[in-house]
Amino acid sequence: MEINKKNLTPEKYLKYYYDIPYEGSTSAGKPLRKLRNIICPYRGIKIIPSSAIKDFEKRLAKIQTASDAIQLLSKYYDNFLPTEKAIYAIFKDFASINPDDNLQNCLQMLRGNSLIKLKLEELEVIDKVDTLTQKLCAKTALEIREKTTKCRQIIIDDNEREFFKRKNFLNSLEGIVPKENEREIFAEIKNKALFLPTSESSKNAFIVKYSNRTQIEITRRLFIASTGTIEHITPASLGGRNSIGNFILTSASGNRYRENMSLIDYVKRHPNIPKYTQKYIDCIIEEIHSGNLLGCEVYPYKIKQKLFEESKGKILISLSSYKYTEDEAILKAEEYENRWKKFKK
Repeated sequence: MEINKKNLTPEKYLKYYYDIPYEGSTSAGKPLRKLRNIICPYRGIKIIPSSAIKDFEKRLAKIQTASDAIQLLSKYYDNFLPTEKAIYAIFKDFASINPDDNLQNCLQMLRGNSLIKLKLEELEVIDKVDTLTQKLCAKTALEIREKTTKCRQIIIDDNEREFFKRKNFLNSLEGIVPKENEREIFAEIKNKALFLPTSESSKNAFIVKYSNRTQIEITRRLFIASTGTIEHITPASLGGRNSIGNFILTSASGNRYRENMSLIDYVKRHPNIPKYTQKYIDCIIEEIHSGNLLGCEVYPYKIKQKLFEESKGKILISLSSYKYTEDEAILKAEEYENRWKKFKK
């Protein structure tokens, strides 16, 4: 069934357009989604709360010009990630000169030069993958080189029917079975391949990808990247439970950017995550102390343990500012649950 983009709700937009695993139907995540002042544990930005989405969508429907889009987005600039801030700066300069034009025309003007730069970024990563294959046996190295050679050809060619897809290359590596003594190097190769540019990590990739999208779609994309989504610490595909003890609130971009990476690999790639998760839990503690997470008093202890286990000890957060011991937190949560049961009766 074809999706009518004009009628997309924010939730459907995340699912169908931005490819974010939005957990809108997961009731266990509701206490987190309603929070307003939370730092993203993956990216370190202040998350745009879900309560802001409806107002944004209402105002978004009314924009007509580049100047309108900039005015709408300016309210959220401090929440933006580096790539989104860089794109916003381009749009702001464009709108100051061409206020009645639109953002799509801006990206169309930049697309040619950005496409060349994007290809160079992609080839640089492919070169690094090839360099790592020198540590493998000839058979495994050749299998990977066949994949990278094909990728190079697709990147260099200007064939409208066949273009380079990062996801296809990553999936092609999954079909290679290295020898037991090569697994560590092969894991390093797959991790290196994850550095291929995306619209979350590369200004040029953003320009190329969104140059054929409407102004409303482009404007929404800049906003959506910083909105809150529920992330499974242990992925559901690996048996992670749909419970608040396995959930953290992250920005949509941070969630998307992790993809299928293990948390330990994600931390290796983004070494500031332990620092950001501490800020996240400090925000959570403040919310609990303010009475905004009733019944979730045990959450900081559960998340501390879960993050420690999944990161293999790389993430060790402190709960020194928390006023409840673990036993006290359990009692508080039980008291709330009992009161709620009586209320429902």
